[in-house]
Amino acid sequence: MSSAEPLDVIVVGAGPAGIGTALACQAVEDMTVGVVEAGEIGESFTRWHHSQSMLTPSFTTNGYGAVDLNSIHPLTSPAHTLHTDYPSGEEYALYLRSLANYFEVPVLTQTEVTGVEVDEDGIFRLSTSRGPAASRHLVWAAGEYHQPLLPGIPGRDLCHHSSTLHAWRRHSGRVAVIGGYESGVELACHHVAQGAEVWLLDAHRPWEDQTADPSISLAPRSRRRLAEASHTGLLHPIPHDAELVSRADEGYELQLDDGSTLRVDNPPIAATGYGAGLGPIARLCERREDGWPLLTEDDESTITPNLFISGPMVRHGNRRFCFIYKFRQRFAYIAGIIAGRLGRDASGLDLWREHGMIIDDLNCCGTECAC
Repeated sequence: MSSAEPLDVIVVGAGPAGIGTALACQAVEDMTVGVVEAGEIGESFTRWHHSQSMLTPSFTTNGYGAVDLNSIHPLTSPAHTLHTDYPSGEEYALYLRSLANYFEVPVLTQTEVTGVEVDEDGIFRLSTSRGPAASRHLVWAAGEYHQPLLPGIPGRDLCHHSSTLHAWRRHSGRVAVIGGYESGVELACHHVAQGAEVWLLDAHRPWEDQTADPSISLAPRSRRRLAEASHTGLLHPIPHDAELVSRADEGYELQLDDGSTLRVDNPPIAATGYGAGLGPIARLCERREDGWPLLTEDDESTITPNLFISGPMVRHGNRRFCFIYKFRQRFAYIAGIIAGRLGRDASGLDLWREHGMIIDDLNCCGTECAC
């Protein structure tokens, strides 16, 4: 990757978005592609606690025209590869490594990108921990996992983010979970199952949201787990936000937005999500009002031509591509845009279109169901 001749595409990140985008780019005639990964392939998944698993189910339905929800290539299925329907982090990382090996995706692991410059010819010059690299197009697919966000309240440093192993360790006594979406519900149910009494805090009451958009509403599996935990009498969903966290006696005290207080025995767990994780390309992207990267309809930076974003950071209006089965539909789209600019034959991407793994009309992303 240190060759003097720039590659056509460098993809940063070897998670599902990075490997998936690289696979689509490889389907374009004569396109030279390289992937740079700070850790190992599927690194963020290998950091999951052993009790965590994928939220969306895997099932081998390729033969019926419905690709496995967790697949990143139209002819593969994690369910078939791993023989499980809800892969663990380690299992899904194995699936990603298997794809990279089988399709011979050139991945440079243990290589951190420390800087990105664009020269006068529009070539991306990357500084990495293993030396320089260059490409005509850059796809940032580094994900969000390395930028966990704590709540913006006093005392937030007393909290443990949901991504830490401490948040998953056995807790005795009273536990507070800040944030009631998927990760908050998963953690709350996890601790209830271990015998802890849990307060789940979120003024937006996501457990009551009935919209069909899975980016907003809890998944059926989460709702079932929430109901089972509620039946134990140990789970207390509270429709309020924490405004302050402080130490109190041998535990912790949370000041809520209704003026009440909650005392717990363990550091509060913050299931408050992640940032955009743009790192060294942050200055090459404009930001939306909500802080996410501002993109063209081609998932491209509005101020840096040929810089694309792939993965859960992608936002278009109020549309969020936050699940694998959503953001995978942009892999082949980006590859097709790059192919057009290079004048290359992109007919190899027809496979993605035939299997419903490409969206080029964002107006078709409606989510409401009739019943």
